[in-house]
Amino acid sequence: MSEEEKDATRLVEAGRRKEWTQGIVNPPVWRASTILYDSVAELRARGAADTHHKLFYGRRGTPTQWSLADALTAMEPGAEATLLYPSGVAAVASALLAVLSPGDELLLADSVYDPTRNLANGLLKRMGIATTFYDPMIGEGIASLVTERTRAIFLESPGSLTFEVQDLPAIVGVAKDKGLVTLLDNTWATPLLLPAIGMGIDYSILACTKYIGGHSDVMLGSVTAARGKYQQLRATTYQLGQCASPDDAFLGSRGLRTLAVRMKQHGEAALQVAEWLKSRPDVARVLHPALPDCPGHEIFHRDFKGAAGLFSFVLKGGNDAARAALIDGLEHFGIGYSWGGYESLAIPVDPSSYRSVTRWEAEGPVVRLQIGLEDPDDLIADLEAGLARFRALAG
Repeated sequence: MSEEEKDATRLVEAGRRKEWTQGIVNPPVWRASTILYDSVAELRARGAADTHHKLFYGRRGTPTQWSLADALTAMEPGAEATLLYPSGVAAVASALLAVLSPGDELLLADSVYDPTRNLANGLLKRMGIATTFYDPMIGEGIASLVTERTRAIFLESPGSLTFEVQDLPAIVGVAKDKGLVTLLDNTWATPLLLPAIGMGIDYSILACTKYIGGHSDVMLGSVTAARGKYQQLRATTYQLGQCASPDDAFLGSRGLRTLAVRMKQHGEAALQVAEWLKSRPDVARVLHPALPDCPGHEIFHRDFKGAAGLFSFVLKGGNDAARAALIDGLEHFGIGYSWGGYESLAIPVDPSSYRSVTRWEAEGPVVRLQIGLEDPDDLIADLEAGLARFRALAG
């Protein structure tokens, strides 16, 4: 597929090889554990050869999984290949285990997704891998944290609770200068809005559960590797026995085809809601990267092609009970974890609980919103009623 083609065209056409689709628009769901061979000689020959995109054993995949992986690779100019996982956390864990060994040190953004933090403080620590958390706004200053044990830098931009935008080019520049591996949780933007591999990132990680699936009905993750970085990831993934089911991969491929139109709607609606919230007297701050006062906005404007539908806002005063009243009475927002589906969500978040080297202070409680595909005017009216409930209890 030509790198000159537009993103929306790639999303529709990528991963649909004729030998996989056999004339059908969508690659069928190929479910398999055992693959049969015509002879012992063929069995032995297949096992001794490269099994990439070749039937060998169900755990190595079928055209259903390969199709989605191929399409995700096509969305990252400069990438070598992609592997799928049963969740975003599994993708993060596999990528980190592929590049870290006992005695190594990981530099981890202080604003990362909590399960990534738990992985560093749990499994990696038990393995003898140290983690140093860093201010997500550190930029090229991260060079001062690199030691002889440092092997990798993990980024998440923007952060999934407080939405600081990291200076990827500056951090990648330091990493390349010092021979370090870079990994980015790119779930918020997807490669559609931030082509990370083209910016020098070694491993671009997605919780495909979110925007790639798009319908809140699948658990799925992916890691896309830059050229020269894939074989190490592949070996570790196979040794861990990680794989995604063909049914889940099919749902991921289905969602991917409409990603461009969905992300446009998510982004436009979320910005409309965010700007409205910014004007409300009960709101102290809106943490949306596209707004000028969000940390790293100038970097967002420079590096990103657009905005997604997830952001937070800080209430002015009040307490947890007032925040709960705001959320509990919402009619168009569900209360639940995850995001990236077609439906809007609202949850309370307390960023101070997830910090190690940076301090989170706010004027009041924080609410995180996932803006779905509903009409934004309906969502605004719902939030307006919610803020009235908040006022009644906040005093």
